Amino acid sequence: MIDFIGKRVWFAGLSAILVIASVLLLTVGPGLNEGIDFTGGTSTTLQINDENVKTDDVRSIFAEAGFGDALIQSTGEGSFFIRTEVQNEVAQNAILAALNRAYPDQTASEIRPEVTTVGKSVADDTVSNSIQAIVVASIFIILFLFWAFRSVAAAYRYGLAAVIALAHDVVLTLGLFVILGEVIGAEVNASFIVGTLTVIGYSVNDTIVVFDRIRENVRLGTGRSFRAVVNQSLNESIMRSLGTSFTTGVVIVAMLLFGGETLRDFLLVLLAGVVIGTYSSIFVAAQVLVFWEERGLFGRRRPAEAN
Repeated sequence: MIDFIGKRVWFAGLSAILVIASVLLLTVGPGLNEGIDFTGGTSTTLQINDENVKTDDVRSIFAEAGFGDALIQSTGEGSFFIRTEVQNEVAQNAILAALNRAYPDQTASEIRPEVTTVGKSVADDTVSNSIQAIVVASIFIILFLFWAFRSVAAAYRYGLAAVIALAHDVVLTLGLFVILGEVIGAEVNASFIVGTLTVIGYSVNDTIVVFDRIRENVRLGTGRSFRAVVNQSLNESIMRSLGTSFTTGVVIVAMLLFGGETLRDFLLVLLAGVVIGTYSSIFVAAQVLVFWEERGLFGRRRPAEAN
């Protein structure tokens, strides 16, 4: 039997390092690569039937149309994703005219810009609604766990431990996306929020599986210490958690390989959430329960165990 609880200091240290690193990346580091859903602006998906066209060529075209600061990302041969400030109809016509001058041999159907524009007020609403959705989801998770574990002494600990693990997962996912934004240009957009909410649900589900096993073993009343009960429960549930996460991860990786650029950022959130959520249900949520039982909420050893 693996002694998960005996190694909780190592797990806590690793989680603390990762959380601190994520917070630093978000605050003093480069920060998240926000998409137009959050900042407002216009995104253009451009397909040119010329495999020799380069990013610098597209940048020159947009600069000619008055968008010299456009952010341009190549997504394949002749395919580009461009983000600029809000484009009006005149600006879009100027860009199309510049494209036609640069590639006069191609017909209009061979140069296909797909334009999406989001105003600043809509972007602000997206940010506000996203925060509210995460807060509301967390509140309902606490309430559900209070109800589901109401037969266990101090049931509120299970709900709060799950939310602590949940906050751990969200912070680490955000930190990872800062790195992915710098490396592959991953963006935080509306699909990212949908993915984050999905991750919240998956993480809580995995945590409940572990907590349910702890509850059943506590009910048996074998006279063992709480840490021994939790450690047994983790050993009994870890293969189920790993099996579920592995099969889910395989499907997500397959979709990443064959799903195209449109779903990439959403799937990356899901994949990160599956890995981090599985880790936190075993090495964060359960460890918080043991720490709380043995030392209390503020880290002071309980009187019964003072000696």
